[in-house]
Amino acid sequence: MTACSSDQKTLTSLAYHNTTAHFNGYYYAREEIRKVEKSVWSSMVDDYNRILRLYPALDSAQAKGYDKDIQEAIKMASLAIQRHPNSKWVDDSYLLVGKARFYSMDWGNAIQTFKFVNTKSLDLDTKHAAIIELVRTFTEHKEYNNAQAAIDFVQKGKLSKENKKNLLLAKAYFYQEQGDLDYMVRNLTEVTPLLRKKDRPGRIFFIVGQTYQKLGFESEAYNYYKRCLSTNPEYEVDFYARLYMAQVTEISRSKSVNAARKSFRKLLKDSKNKEFKDKIFYEMGVFELKQKNLTQALEDFNRSIREGNNKRIDGEAYLRLGEIYYDTLRKYELSQAYYDSAINALPKDYEGYDRIKARQSILDEFVKNLNTIKWQDSLLAMSALDSSTLRARIDSAFQAKKRLADSNESKKKKKRNRIEIVSNTNNVFSSGDDNGQQQEGDDATDWYFGNPSAMSLGQTEFKRIWGNIALEDNWRRSLRTSTATAARSASDGATPAATDQQAVPEPAASDPVAAEYTRVDKQIPRTDEQKKEALKKIEDAYFNLGDIYYFKLLEKDNAVTSYNTLLRRFPDTAYEPEILYKLYLIFKDVDAAKSESYASLLKTKYPNSDFAKILINPDYLKESSQTAEKQKELYKTGYDLYQNGEYRQALQALNQASEMGETSFSSNIELMKVILLGKTEDINQYQFALDQFIKAHPDDPLTTYAKKLLDASHTFQADQEKVKGIQYIRSFEEPHYFVLVHRRADNLSALVSGMLERFDEENFKELKLKTSNLVLNDEYVLTLVDELPRISWALEYKKTFNEKLSTLTELRNHKFHSFVITKDNFDIFYRTKGLDEYLQFFERNYPAESQ
Repeated sequence: MTACSSDQKTLTSLAYHNTTAHFNGYYYAREEIRKVEKSVWSSMVDDYNRILRLYPALDSAQAKGYDKDIQEAIKMASLAIQRHPNSKWVDDSYLLVGKARFYSMDWGNAIQTFKFVNTKSLDLDTKHAAIIELVRTFTEHKEYNNAQAAIDFVQKGKLSKENKKNLLLAKAYFYQEQGDLDYMVRNLTEVTPLLRKKDRPGRIFFIVGQTYQKLGFESEAYNYYKRCLSTNPEYEVDFYARLYMAQVTEISRSKSVNAARKSFRKLLKDSKNKEFKDKIFYEMGVFELKQKNLTQALEDFNRSIREGNNKRIDGEAYLRLGEIYYDTLRKYELSQAYYDSAINALPKDYEGYDRIKARQSILDEFVKNLNTIKWQDSLLAMSALDSSTLRARIDSAFQAKKRLADSNESKKKKKRNRIEIVSNTNNVFSSGDDNGQQQEGDDATDWYFGNPSAMSLGQTEFKRIWGNIALEDNWRRSLRTSTATAARSASDGATPAATDQQAVPEPAASDPVAAEYTRVDKQIPRTDEQKKEALKKIEDAYFNLGDIYYFKLLEKDNAVTSYNTLLRRFPDTAYEPEILYKLYLIFKDVDAAKSESYASLLKTKYPNSDFAKILINPDYLKESSQTAEKQKELYKTGYDLYQNGEYRQALQALNQASEMGETSFSSNIELMKVILLGKTEDINQYQFALDQFIKAHPDDPLTTYAKKLLDASHTFQADQEKVKGIQYIRSFEEPHYFVLVHRRADNLSALVSGMLERFDEENFKELKLKTSNLVLNDEYVLTLVDELPRISWALEYKKTFNEKLSTLTELRNHKFHSFVITKDNFDIFYRTKGLDEYLQFFERNYPAESQ
């Protein structure tokens, strides 16, 4: 018993403590660590669409699940250290403690433990093992500089085979985590001779094959996939190795495309691969894409989407389809639909996700503007149709689509719930001609839920009609409202019958043609103002398309087409100076003569525009910016003077700023001068100046504020007039209007206008008078005759009208008022709506015979 003391160094004591430490504390601690490692590896879900990870990623939530095993491992290793300090297993036990802390993600203590072993251990191999564990710990904790330092230190020594193997794996993992595939694969190829069965060599060979394939070394990839299969790996690795071999082997070695396709078909026929069909079709699509066989590639990618339920594979297939339509076929509408679906399916940590998202946003913007042009042009065309013709067109289009659907159904009896997909979103107005942008292959366009284009368009149409509403019961607004109403009624003691009646939504229209006619008819521009608005939308959309082509899609030819189409359709467009400048830039390096023609036209037609100034002086923007900064300083001085009531000094400062020239800040100075005008001049001059500012700067952000100032001024003036009473101007030697006031409910506007036009033609033809109608308020409408050049003509007109009134049959049986009024007084009259007040003013100030 004395010989077994830990203080003894005898052979008996050492044998006892080595044996006890090894097969008690160390052994049980190692078993607990192995149990933790097995748990970590079993929880890892491999993503075969990426290069597999060499080691599982650690997760804090998972670490809590095996915390009990970690504590047991530390406890047993500590027993070996404390009770047998003179045994040779102390250093190894410390390594197990470090590993336990590593797996529990206790990075600080794990690092300190491994450093302690490296410092205190007398065994060189153990010291090296501790530093190798440090490399992985630093890598996992993303302390790459420290990991590199540890690598540099340990590889200087002479390593055992086991340590060399572990170091090469740790280095490969270090480079994998940083995305350096070149150095990663170098270390993996070097480690392959050292691998043993416990290292899962098949998996590592597979990773090497994946890496070589991604780097473009297909022959090397084939060799490693073959080595992977020779190790009889687990089934999933075996399947993917065979699948990827079909991508690289025959083509790179025997040049036989048919042999590769045969390999894919063989994989499809194997019943064990049923759950992997989506991946097989996806890889078939990738293969056909390499062979430039776009038709087959499109079909394979679409079949991949339909065959499987792996969201990630679906996302990659959608992405490939979007890339084909974007990069190769230049069919941006279909590309946009596929990119939308890809973004919805791919995880946010997917490689290049931000780039994919950016392209999707560009395509969304592009398609939005393209559809705006199509739809607004359609609406303008339909505005020329009468209701019967429009309904007939809708019915014809509906019947044509119905016949087409019936034809497709008869051809494909086994393919139910499928529809033909077209890219036009205008319902029955779709012509079915999408400029060749339909998917190739029968299956590619038939199944609704398998085609992202149809689904994306369907989602857009749903949002247009219903809005962006939550997925919940009673999602229809009518049902939701009715349900809420019913609930309130029930709480108020309403009868069940009444509640039920309220809860029933309006039935849907049974006639789809009538429903479509109603929907379209509401959007058709009828008035001149609505047509102008529709044309403005088209004008903006063409400009936006040009910019997207030029700046985002980098297609200068299409940009030129869009810009020129805009200039041709809208010759007075405000975009012309900017378009001319962009056309100048586009042709500057390819056609100097054409570029110069655009520059000359810009300088001639718009000499004061910023774009012309940039042409003349390339430093204009820089100099203008510097001038604007000086203007801002003077503006601040002027504003401070304005705040102190020193209006004239403020105006001087602002005038000084204006004299510096036109800059981006000039509109601020102009508006401030108008505000000063309101403090120093008559309110009418102030209102006129505001109105002129609004007209001169229609697109300036300050215009909204100017409109608010003008509205506030008008309101203030009207309130003052109410307080003081309406004050008409007693100045009559100026042009007059003749006004006839009649009731709005009588609907006499057209009749009275025609009557007065005949009256003018018969009695005052030489004056060439004009007649117009104007709504005064909810009760009265005005018919105006203008303009009577002097008061004498006004009095003569009114006198003649009174004399011939009995012959004007249109006015019989209707009540009305008539008078003459100066232009200035008419402005006051129309603003205040003071009919009775003006009639009194008219009676007091105009001769009795004219009343």
